[in-house]
Amino acid sequence: MKHHRALLSVCLVAALAATGCVSTQDIEGLQSQLSDIQRQMLQLQKQAQEAPSKQEVATLGTNVGQQMQGLLRTEADMQVKLQDLSGQIEALQAKLEDTNYRLSQLSQQIATTNQELKSFRNQPAAPQAAPADDGGAPPPQSPQPAPSGGAGAGIDPKSLYDAAYNDYLKGNFDLGVREFQEYLANFPATDLSDNAAYWIAESYYRQRRFRQAIDQFDVVLNRYPKGDKVPSALLKKGYSLLELGQRPQGVVQLQHVIRQYPTSDEANLARQRLREVGVDAG
Repeated sequence: MKHHRALLSVCLVAALAATGCVSTQDIEGLQSQLSDIQRQMLQLQKQAQEAPSKQEVATLGTNVGQQMQGLLRTEADMQVKLQDLSGQIEALQAKLEDTNYRLSQLSQQIATTNQELKSFRNQPAAPQAAPADDGGAPPPQSPQPAPSGGAGAGIDPKSLYDAAYNDYLKGNFDLGVREFQEYLANFPATDLSDNAAYWIAESYYRQRRFRQAIDQFDVVLNRYPKGDKVPSALLKKGYSLLELGQRPQGVVQLQHVIRQYPTSDEANLARQRLREVGVDAG
């Protein structure tokens, strides 16, 4: 750099000497310009030294590329983990829905059993046989069923009802229906007549003969409107309508149970079934 400066100075002095008009002021001006040029050259050299080389730029590019690849791999791993987590959540939801369904079915079975037990408790006790006047006399014989034709003459209503109900509990629905029908034909207005009509309808329901079940539940509702089986008949009629695909009618029927008997077991079952079909039970 000093060599370049000296060379420039010599050249400038020679040029001025050739013109024959070199003065001290001119020489100082030239030196000032020379200093400015020197400063500019130093700045250029400094900038050239500070600028990264091609190798440094290439290395920096490689490092950045590796970091980007690492970030992409991390993102891909996170997506896989999120997909696995989503699958696990869906599996848990499916298990929860299955558990809720099983609990719902169990609740309905318990409620039905409670209804049957309640009906069984409400049955009148069998009359006790009167003691014989003579200790040696044989006990009185139970009346034997007689052929139809005389307003139930010779038929024991309690025995007939118990036989029909036992067949229902055993799942012998067809036999139970015939026996209950016989009971109603001979004893249409006893304390157990509405029960007999209801168990006929319930037998049809258990056999998934829903149309016949609905007709028989209507018999219970129309013939025995003040009987204790009315709430259950309304509930099971609503169930039957839903099973037949008549959703609006079934929903209305279940809502009617809730309005008429809001604190009953049947109302609780109606609310549960409405929630299952996506209707706000209130």
